[in-house]
Amino acid sequence: MKPVCLVIGAGAGIGGTVGKRFAQEGYHAVLCRRSNEEGLANLVSQINEDGGEASGFLLNAVDEGSIEARIAAVEEEIGPIDVLVFNLGAQVGNRSLEETSYKVFELGWRMATFALFRAASTLFPLMQKRGKGTILVTSSTAAVRGNAQQHSHAAAMGGRRMLCQSLNAEYASKGIHVAHVVIDGSVDAPDTLGKMLGAQKFQQLREEKGMEHDGLMLPEKIAETYLHLHQQHRSVWTHELDLRAYSDLAWWNH
Repeated sequence: MKPVCLVIGAGAGIGGTVGKRFAQEGYHAVLCRRSNEEGLANLVSQINEDGGEASGFLLNAVDEGSIEARIAAVEEEIGPIDVLVFNLGAQVGNRSLEETSYKVFELGWRMATFALFRAASTLFPLMQKRGKGTILVTSSTAAVRGNAQQHSHAAAMGGRRMLCQSLNAEYASKGIHVAHVVIDGSVDAPDTLGKMLGAQKFQQLREEKGMEHDGLMLPEKIAETYLHLHQQHRSVWTHELDLRAYSDLAWWNH
């Protein structure tokens, strides 16, 4: 039985690429995403055709019991989850305070913070019994710096960061490695940045800043970092790091 890497938020950018990279290392990649069943099936097929093992499931992480049920099913039907990649986004778009309804504000928290709490509450007791496990949490600049019109997103991602710190304080000594990864920049990903900008603007950005310019963060390179984090010896665990393109200013210099 192969070890399992469960990816929650497995789009065509970071999540799916990280799952693919772990499959190359001999893991069974269980890929979960909210929508685009065809895209999910294509990603699973690609991994399997390349000699890896993968399964795909649609998952709306905000739905009550959805995360808990999926983790239980994976543990029972596929195998023990060795790595959880929590890559669920929580961007609700730029909204002024007046345009941010209670429902929208809460939605950011439900995606970024509460969903992570639910995943940890379900999976960590199982990992603790096994004496090992890794959770790699994708985060963003909003976790360390708030901006205008980002009330929901910044509050939610800041909560995600503090939750990771609390989980680490409680579970590192029990063999569970919690790593919070701040993606401090734009990712060359059609599922996220591409959808936000639209196809034409996204391609223009790629031509001006990405591609041979290396100014957009490449999912394949991010995936290498995620694999390295999981493989770290416990005497040198990284609990938080930030990634950005060489040409970008760090979040604290803005």
